[in-house]
Amino acid sequence: MNCNIGETLIHRAMLTPDDEGFVGDGYRYTFKEVNSRVNGFASYLKRQNVAPGERLAILCKNNEHLATAIYAAGKIGAIAVVLNWRLQGPELNYILNNCGASILLYDNEFQEAVAQLRASIPVRSYIRWGGDGADPEFESALSGQPSSEPELVGGGDDPAIIMYTSGTTGKPKGAVLTHNNLLWSTFGLSHTLDWNYRDRFLLVAPLFHIGGLAPLVTNVHKGVTTVFMPNFEPVAAWATIAEERITTMMSVPLMLQAMLMVAKAKQVNADSLRWFMCGASAVPESLIRAYLALGIKVQQVYGITEFSGGVTFWLQNMPLEKCNTQGKPIFYAQLKVADPETGRELPIGEVGEILCKGPVVFKGYWDNPEATKGSLIDGWYRSGDLGKVDEDGYFRVVDRLKDMIISGGENIYPAELEAVIMTHPFVAEAAVVGLPDPKWGEIPVAFVVKKAESQIDANEIVSLCKEKLASYKCVKDVRFIDALPKNPVGKILKTSLRGR
Repeated sequence: MNCNIGETLIHRAMLTPDDEGFVGDGYRYTFKEVNSRVNGFASYLKRQNVAPGERLAILCKNNEHLATAIYAAGKIGAIAVVLNWRLQGPELNYILNNCGASILLYDNEFQEAVAQLRASIPVRSYIRWGGDGADPEFESALSGQPSSEPELVGGGDDPAIIMYTSGTTGKPKGAVLTHNNLLWSTFGLSHTLDWNYRDRFLLVAPLFHIGGLAPLVTNVHKGVTTVFMPNFEPVAAWATIAEERITTMMSVPLMLQAMLMVAKAKQVNADSLRWFMCGASAVPESLIRAYLALGIKVQQVYGITEFSGGVTFWLQNMPLEKCNTQGKPIFYAQLKVADPETGRELPIGEVGEILCKGPVVFKGYWDNPEATKGSLIDGWYRSGDLGKVDEDGYFRVVDRLKDMIISGGENIYPAELEAVIMTHPFVAEAAVVGLPDPKWGEIPVAFVVKKAESQIDANEIVSLCKEKLASYKCVKDVRFIDALPKNPVGKILKTSLRGR
């Protein structure tokens, strides 16, 4: 297959030109209009001498112009690099230099951050969206540009996107996703989920994460309306669901917990909603059941950037007692559990590293052949996640390989302890990490956030663990904190906890 992602938009605009494609605050564009705008921006980029293979960096929140830039870059063979706008200056500086971006599109609210970067990055041309400033404004740049189709350049196994992963160690790595990767991702999602033509999808998961990008390209391919939400706010999310007749949405547990509090406090209109997809971290069974009590389906995805999106899914047509697993593999994916040292496939029920294979496996890390070599074995991607598969084919992620604690020669999985601690009625959140110990090598230490106005002491947590787990697994120390450090999608930053 040698298709360019821009072709999916071309065909969509021909098949359903008058259907709403992109919707947001102050705009409603049909698929025909979306394609015309993409062509106009592609023409502008070519007039800026953006050549095939050059990198277009994008520092924008979820919005139509961000998606337009991704597809415009794809059509002319350029590579889009969607930047995490929550990053600090030094982090953005590293990424922009690492990818060698030659052009930068940014939202006006980030104008000050961009000004501080200019002297130290390779960007030669800037485009601003909104506001005032010296750089060309996005809508002005589009004005007068031809809307005719540019000559498509590249496709297939050529790079389309670079997504920088927020690794817990070292510098971020740029995962290169090809046109084929993105297309196969849409095929997999389409054949695994009831992702339907003329659905209305609320895109609140940020587009700098695969949980935002994969739905976007699937929506265009399938003829689904994408409703953009630049900033998540739970009350506004429910209002948008009602007003826009949203049918589906990608979320993270933190978002759904906030939305649940709103739904419990006042009546919400969710009669158009078919399901929430939730990922980025394990979805608590209690959260799934709480939404079921409201008549709303929550489905779980285990996703990986280097796998172009979803790896496994627990869906509502699967047994409810399996909702504490990560479900079954997405269409076209091969998964196995292997010994992390030898690569030998392990029997059912044994814990090992989850390996993934299929047409969605990324091309490699940008300008990092050593990291690429270490992550790929005969076409299998090493996830770095420890997990196991049961006799029914359901996968369960146990922990991150690097988070595993080795205490006195025994393997301890923090997620197992965290699950036990979370059963305490006064615990809001918990994270377990291994800290150095002169006798045992490492010991498990729990960081616990109490529920508001609740009283609990460390002995209660230790006793709870002793009741449920083998003695060597039990936490040896409990530290209460106001909040767990997290990244933008709600993943707990355990490296930060280890440094406390």
